[in-house]
Amino acid sequence: MTQTAISHREQNQLLAALPFDDWRYIESHLEWVEMPAHSTLFEAGSSLRHVYFPTTAVVSLVSTMLDGATVEVAAVGNEGMVGVDAFMGSSNANNGTTASGTVMAQNTALVSRGGHGYRMSAQSIAHQAKRSEQVMHHLLNYTRTLFQHMSQTSACNRHHSLDQQLARWLLVHLERQDDDELHITQERIASMLGVRREGVTGGALRLQKAGVIRYGRGQMSVIDRAGLEAHSCECHGVIRDAYDRLKNDAVLQAKPAEKNAGDPSGSFSLSRNAIKV
Repeated sequence: MTQTAISHREQNQLLAALPFDDWRYIESHLEWVEMPAHSTLFEAGSSLRHVYFPTTAVVSLVSTMLDGATVEVAAVGNEGMVGVDAFMGSSNANNGTTASGTVMAQNTALVSRGGHGYRMSAQSIAHQAKRSEQVMHHLLNYTRTLFQHMSQTSACNRHHSLDQQLARWLLVHLERQDDDELHITQERIASMLGVRREGVTGGALRLQKAGVIRYGRGQMSVIDRAGLEAHSCECHGVIRDAYDRLKNDAVLQAKPAEKNAGDPSGSFSLSRNAIKV
């Protein structure tokens, strides 16, 4: 494998954790794609044709009610994968698949921060998960952590104040990007939290008066990360620690075979011709 291909792999933590031989197979099925801000990767109830491994993009997994109300249940960045339903499908249509076996998406995936990532067909990742116990192990470990993220978000939305929810939401998203700037409107944050815009406006004003954030039209800057953590509830820590454990487990499980990554016989290179999704 070339050094360039190795660096590509490291851009996503879940891909980086895979055993070398499995990575060689998966790499040949990856497409480098642009993920524009506010674009929809797939909608709940639609056929799941692709999964995504974000590198610089951040994706919100959103549940939508019958009346159109929405709420973010989790956020995915370069630590994971969007579309875990792909390898958890069943032949039973009542369990999220069509009669033909096509997996149906359980949540809508919206790009909250534009960037790039890798795309792979749902069929290919499901095939690799079936043929490799190690790949399935890593995917299930990630999915378990993602489900903990979702359950903690649900508990937070039910039991904690709006100001705490706002601080938790900001921290979760900041940890999935490489700067402290959020290009997002208060209206969109309100949609992600499932609350009224006025509530987010009030919470943002209080955080700004406390010297934690600075915000203007369509942009929010965090100027005191420690202060923001102090305004959050325990939910942010629970979510952060879950992903830290996932990362530490992946390091411990790393395969020695990766030491041979410089072997020219294993060279691969990904196409960098980005396509929009």
